This record gives sequence, C-alpha cells and structure tokens, in this order.
Amino acid sequence: MSQTAVTLKSADLQSELEEALEEVERRLRDSVVGARGLVDDLTAHLMAAGGKRMRPMLVLLCAQLGSPSRRSANDVLDAAVVVELTHLATLYHDDVMDSAPSRRGAPAAQRIWGNNRAILAGDVLFSRASRRVAKLGPEAVAQHATTFERLCMGQLNETFGPAEDEDAVAFYLQVLADKTGSLVAQSARYGAEMSGAGPEVANYVAEYGEKVGVAFQIADDVIDLASDPKTSGKTPGTDLREGVDTLPTLLLKAQAANGEIDEAGERILHLLEQDLSDDAALAEVVSALREHPVLEQTRQMAREWAAEAKQILDALPKSDAHAALCEFADLLVDRMS
Repeated sequence: MSQTAVTLKSADLQSELEEALEEVERRLRDSVVGARGLVDDLTAHLMAAGGKRMRPMLVLLCAQLGSPSRRSANDVLDAAVVVELTHLATLYHDDVMDSAPSRRGAPAAQRIWGNNRAILAGDVLFSRASRRVAKLGPEAVAQHATTFERLCMGQLNETFGPAEDEDAVAFYLQVLADKTGSLVAQSARYGAEMSGAGPEVANYVAEYGEKVGVAFQIADDVIDLASDPKTSGKTPGTDLREGVDTLPTLLLKAQAANGEIDEAGERILHLLEQDLSDDAALAEVVSALREHPVLEQTRQMAREWAAEAKQILDALPKSDAHAALCEFADLLVDRMS
C-alpha cells in the first residue's frame, strides 16, 4: 500500500479511509496491467513506484459528505481509480516533456523504455481511465473530458509562457490551477456526487479542491528548494537546473521589475543566469534562495491558498468530514515545514 497523503486526527475516519484506499489500490493494480508482460512492466511502472494517492483520498474524504451507505460504493471507488489513473497518465507525459531523470525515487519511464513508449503508456492509462469513467454515466464522462482538457491546456500554456504584457505570477498561478487544481477539484466533486451529497455540495468542494491543488503546488515550489534530499528523495533546485521558473524566482523577477528588489535578490537573479548544471553553482543559488525572504513569502502564499480553500467550506454544515477536509488542506501545506 502506498503511503497516504495525510494522517488525520480522527483515528476512526483514518481507518475507514485506509480500508477504502486498499480497495482502490487493488483496482489500480488491475487497471495498469492486462497486456503482455513487457507492456505491463511499462504501464505499471509509476503505479508500482508508489505515491501518496492524494486525489483518491480526497474522493473518499468528500464522499463522507454524502449518504453513509454510499461512502464506499462502487461508484465512489471507481471514481477514485479514475482520478489516479488520469494523474499517472499525465506523469508519463510530463516526464518526457521535462526529460526528468526520476520519479518517486525510481528512474523515469522514458529513461528505461524511451520517449515513444512512455508517451504511449500515458495514453493507455488515460484510455483505461476513460473506460472506467464511462461506467459512472455521461455527466461524469463530460466532467472528466473537461478536466483533461484543462490539464493539457495548462501544460501547453506553460510551454508558451505569458505574453509580454501579462503578469507572470498571475499566469503561473493559473497554470497551477489548470495543471494540478483541476484534477484535485474533480476528485472532490466526484466524491460528493457519487455519494449523493448533491450538486450544491459538489460545487463547493470542487472550488475548495482547486484552491487546495494550487496550495499543494506552491508548497512543492518551497520543498524543491528547502527539502532535505534524504527525506524528499529530490535534489534541491531541480526546477532551477531545468530552467523552470517557479514561484520564488517569479516573485523576485516581479520585485526587480517594480524596482523593489534588494541586493541579495539581485545576486540571486544573476546566479540564475549561470550554468546550473554544475553542482556547486546550483547549491550556491539554492542556499541564497533559502536565506532570502522570498522563500517565506512563497510559504505564506501557500498558506493563504489553503486558508481560502477552508473558507469555502464554511458554507457546509459542520461535521467530522468538514473538519477532516480543513485538516487535509492544512496538512498538504504543512509539508513545507
């Protein structure tokens, strides 16, 4: 079983969710295989590497808002499988686009099998997600298609970047909303809808989920710089080395454009222009960013997005599930500490 995204204070609820996640995991294992051995090795590669299963857990958590008899119904469990299969499909594609060396502590699929096969593996997983979502009805299919379009548009917009007259920070946050927030939002919506919580509740938790997804990705930007590689499994500054502007660097560039940047910030921007393939050069810029106030500013933005997500839930009746969703939002950004 993969490590769960969060551990909730309610031991009873945590136990119920983990029991349902075990069944989701079994269905996932069945979904990533089914062809001949070599193909199965490829399509099962990332699923076998693990993951926190944040999206399936959110499906199950939002299902707590519906009928008790439907919280672990087949439709809820299949929806949880759909969102994770869709997520896995995007990871195969993302790693090809980013030339990523590893994912979840294992070699990236394209490093083992090549780009073409990795792309096709992602396509196979999305096809299997589509086949499973068809069991959930035409509205679920339409929502899945809309979400996948947003995922692709977010990735496309990221490759083009903002227009010259566009706010780069606002553009980046919209990319995060599309690339990550959309599927997290759909996870929450599926959980509410499949458990019979009703359309109004589904709309609220979907809005919550989108903001939680953005908060999660902003937190990842902090972790990319501040994490201990022994615990995160990720080399600090990986995004910087790949020439990817994340929120801390975008905030520094915005400060420079507004004439508000300090001397330390100017030095960081200069360091970012150097060849960061050298480990010493990368370590220097990472160290400088860790010490600069912009990293705490980024942390605060993650907390603000999580707080806004929780405010949306104020429209819902207080319950154990309501409290757990607030806790879920906090725990996803507490990873920065």
